[in-house]
Amino acid sequence: MSLPRTPSIRLDGKRALVTGGTRGIGLGAAVALAEAGAAVTITARTASDVKAVVAEMRQAGLDVAGAALDVTDLTASAELIAASPPFDILVNSAGGARHGEFLDVTEADYDAVAGLNLKALLFVSQAAARRLVETGRPGSIIHISSQMGYVSAPRRAVYSATKFAVEGLSKGMAIELGPHNIRVNTICPTFIETEMTAKNLSDADFRGWVLGKIKLGRLGRIEDIMGPVVFLASDWAAMITGSALMVDGGWTAE
Repeated sequence: MSLPRTPSIRLDGKRALVTGGTRGIGLGAAVALAEAGAAVTITARTASDVKAVVAEMRQAGLDVAGAALDVTDLTASAELIAASPPFDILVNSAGGARHGEFLDVTEADYDAVAGLNLKALLFVSQAAARRLVETGRPGSIIHISSQMGYVSAPRRAVYSATKFAVEGLSKGMAIELGPHNIRVNTICPTFIETEMTAKNLSDADFRGWVLGKIKLGRLGRIEDIMGPVVFLASDWAAMITGSALMVDGGWTAE
């Protein structure tokens, strides 16, 4: 009898692009992928942040490069990806929110949130996937979505709408890119303790409401996302595409 062999979770020889890679979930994804052996390129809007994170990761012995990039500049994003060797892994972590009452939402709010969370994500993914298809390489595209792509909450109508859209986009991408052996999945976190969530979570009532919804009874940590990112990027997830990995502490279980 021949025993099955566990696939490797290592990413040696792979190249990864992480948008929004200088802080929060994006930084965690970049570090996790690099620690697993990938050569990582991080992007963010602020050049000084990119420089500082690249220096710190290199000091830790990780293979990393960086570029200042506003992913909503679709031309600049496409040019960066076209000028690089194909990225085997793409993590779309750049994102944002303008939380507020639905009756107060402005066109500017909608354009800003949808432009970053959906439009930029779509066209960055398209550029990266085109390079993989052109070169006949397999790949893994991972969108950092949200539990708010499956449920919603007060003051989050527009944000939630963009994340629901990301979930639908991911499934459509998976269907079309599957024949090219390019997998597309989402990670759907609950509230993670980051700079982006700090202000809202500093409100005691809001924090209590959040903790009451998370069945594990604690807020998420950046480290809670790092393993799922490597899992979806690796051969451990070789048969997984068009799926959402809920990292929500049980929020969406009811």
